[in-house]
Amino acid sequence: MQKIPLTRSGFDKLDAELKQLKSVERPAIIRAIAEAREHGDLSENAEYHSAKEKQSFIEGRIKELEGVMSLAEVIDPSKLSGAVKFGATVVLYEEQTDSEKTFQIVGEYEADIESGRINMKSPIARALIGKDEGDVVEVRTPGGERTYEIVSISFN
Repeated sequence: MQKIPLTRSGFDKLDAELKQLKSVERPAIIRAIAEAREHGDLSENAEYHSAKEKQSFIEGRIKELEGVMSLAEVIDPSKLSGAVKFGATVVLYEEQTDSEKTFQIVGEYEADIESGRINMKSPIARALIGKDEGDVVEVRTPGGERTYEIVSISFN
């Protein structure tokens, strides 16, 4: 199977979520199911069915996280340099809006557009990979063509 690239912070965040699910969420839902069973007839017990549904979600998420973490390749961006690649933090100047945007290129399991962490498979990340400071890239987005100039690249 193919390795899944993650930054150290991304790996640690997934690890913390897995520990939370295993040590807190799973025992709590087991208690909730046991409590709901005590209420009698399970066929009409909404609490029981809700708890079982939540248990199914938790177990599925645990399996997903364990799978991702078993294939994880933790990459330390601070040891990288040069052109844009995984882990790079890129400051872009967008000509259309006369504004700067900052993105870090990360793996799909740690991408969060709200905090400026974009999936390396996204259109903008694919356009940036391999480019250097001063390069201009055009990106086709759902909102139309965008043109960006790479102001700076850092690995931290």
